[in-house]
Amino acid sequence: MKAPQTMAVMALVITCAAAHAADKYDGYLCCNMRSTGSWISDINYDENGKHIIPAGTPLTVLGTGRNRIKIKIEGKDEAIGNDYSRDLSLDDFAKRYVVADDPKLKIAGYPKNIQDAIASARITKGMTREQVLMAVGYPVSSENHVLSDKTWRFWLTSFGEFHVKFDDSDHVVDVTGDEDTRDKVFVH
Repeated sequence: MKAPQTMAVMALVITCAAAHAADKYDGYLCCNMRSTGSWISDINYDENGKHIIPAGTPLTVLGTGRNRIKIKIEGKDEAIGNDYSRDLSLDDFAKRYVVADDPKLKIAGYPKNIQDAIASARITKGMTREQVLMAVGYPVSSENHVLSDKTWRFWLTSFGEFHVKFDDSDHVVDVTGDEDTRDKVFVH
């Protein structure tokens, strides 16, 4: 390779490496999310073998891949998968799940019943939209196009659908769904 071509290739490699390094940043998990130990899906199913990573857990974004954000959390490399919100850009998707401000600081200021509900990944009447997000994650955008809608649609399992209903002041008034699913996600 000739010297000018070598220099051009080296410049390109350095530019790509610098761009990739800029993608790496620290933050916090927005909300309680269930993990297999390597994959966190935006659908947030409660399935066997998954554990909850609490809202506010520190993480480092390592980069992105096809429909995923690569992170280091709880000392492990994992990915947050954009499985059902692909109408969002990967950048917008990442901004939902990786936040700059620690949610635990906000949670500490909430009433005890709200703190307890969030800690158990459950919903209770009177919660705000933000508190619901911290407790159970974002509703997938493929089914919930507008976050200001009066009802959010979620799934606890592939057959366990539930709906969170908000009043005009954006507070939870009810959670509906089959009895078993509702009992698992709603604190009466």
